Amino acid sequence: MFRRLPRWTVTVPLALTLAAGLSGCGAGGQAAPAPATSSAAGGQATTLTVFAAASLTGTFGELGKVFEAAHPGTEVRFNFGSSATLAQQIVQGAPADVFAAASPATMKTVTDASLAAGPATFARNKLQIAVPADNPAKVDGLADLADAKVKVALCAAQVPCGAAAVKALDAAGLKVTPVTLEQDVKATLTKVSLGEVDAALVYRTDVLASGGKVKGIDFPEADKAINDYPIAALSKAADPAGQFVELVLSQQGKDVLTKAGFEAP
Repeated sequence: MFRRLPRWTVTVPLALTLAAGLSGCGAGGQAAPAPATSSAAGGQATTLTVFAAASLTGTFGELGKVFEAAHPGTEVRFNFGSSATLAQQIVQGAPADVFAAASPATMKTVTDASLAAGPATFARNKLQIAVPADNPAKVDGLADLADAKVKVALCAAQVPCGAAAVKALDAAGLKVTPVTLEQDVKATLTKVSLGEVDAALVYRTDVLASGGKVKGIDFPEADKAINDYPIAALSKAADPAGQFVELVLSQQGKDVLTKAGFEAP
């Protein structure tokens, strides 16, 4: 079964790789991603490591199970988080086979380092205003977030959900002062579900995935800040990486993504 890759597992293999010497390093002294296949007792087991935007947690978890069922002996491990952080980890040598980002800009970090090529857009996502189920601040539109009495959470500007929020607010001509800036969309949504803030700008898919813990409010400026999601197999990854990308791009993958609220590219 797939399991989420703990954050510390990204840095430990890197430290071990660097300690082993320069034989695993590419140009510039950066460590190359580890191979996907490793030996296991009684045969050859394959581990596929997928780095993916936090907003893909539910859908990729489901697709991971589908992939494992179709590829006996393969275990899919996920590292979900901020696309910007994941991209930097890959560039710094973290072992990954597939990268699925929440914006072309964060994917470009990886392709510019010649660690992946030919990314394909597989989904699009749109922002909503997320408020607690009882909406205590009576938020009903984007302009309400500019009220100093309304406690707002946003993603940090360097991550895709934060960059999209900046675009939407600029399109509306609004200045919003958040009480907190979070490093990914899941952390931002958590502030709302716990009642720590009155509202946040997050993806509509994350509102749907909350199971009613928060309420989503549409606003027209979201159409001017839609994020494209690209995916690519890392250049040095083994065959299963390309096969996972094919699953995501397939009709089956599209069905899982649209069911969760993503839009087709």
